[in-house]
Amino acid sequence: MTHPTASSGTPSGVPDARDELVARIEGLVRLVPDYPSPGILFRDITPLLADGPAFAAVVEAIASSVDGPVDLVAGMEARGFLLAAPVALALGAGLVPVRKAGKLPGPTASESYALEYGEATVELHPFTVPEGARVLVIDDVLATGGTAAATVALFEHCKAHVVGLSFLVELDALRGRDRLAGHRVETLLHIA
Repeated sequence: MTHPTASSGTPSGVPDARDELVARIEGLVRLVPDYPSPGILFRDITPLLADGPAFAAVVEAIASSVDGPVDLVAGMEARGFLLAAPVALALGAGLVPVRKAGKLPGPTASESYALEYGEATVELHPFTVPEGARVLVIDDVLATGGTAAATVALFEHCKAHVVGLSFLVELDALRGRDRLAGHRVETLLHIA
C-alpha cells in the first residue's frame, strides 16, 4: 500500500480521488490535546461522521479495499462500531461488535492483552461467528495494535479467518502494524 500522505496523483499531476479523500479526512479529524489524559493527543472523528458526503466516501473507500468476500465485519469498541456498521451494509455482511469485558451478556469468548499500565480484555458472542467465516476487522485508529491483535486472536479462537483489518487513521510512530504481521492492514490516513 502506498503511503496516503504522499501524493500519488495522476500522470498529469492532478490529485486522484484517494488523495482528495485523505486531505478531506485530515481536515475533518479534530485534534484534542491532553484528552483523555495529559500528554495524549486525541483524534476526534465526530466532525467526519457529521459530514455526510465525507462519511459516505470513507465507508466506500473501506468497502472497496476489501480483497474477496466477507461474511462478517467486526467493529472494535467503541468508535469502530460507527465505521463497521455501514461497511457491513455496503458489503452485504453481518456485523459483530467486539466489546470491552463485561459489556455483553453471556456466553462470551474473550481475549486479554497487556497495556503499559495493566491488562484489558475484549469479548464477543462466539455463537455469532460461524467456523470458517471470513472477517474484516475495523476500528478508527491503529495505535499500538494491542486491541487489534487481541481481536484477531479472538476470531481465530472462534475458528474464523480474518481477511483484513481497516483503520481510518494509523499512528505510524507507535508501530501497531508490527503486532498484526501476516495480516492485510489498510489505512486511509497515516500520521507520523
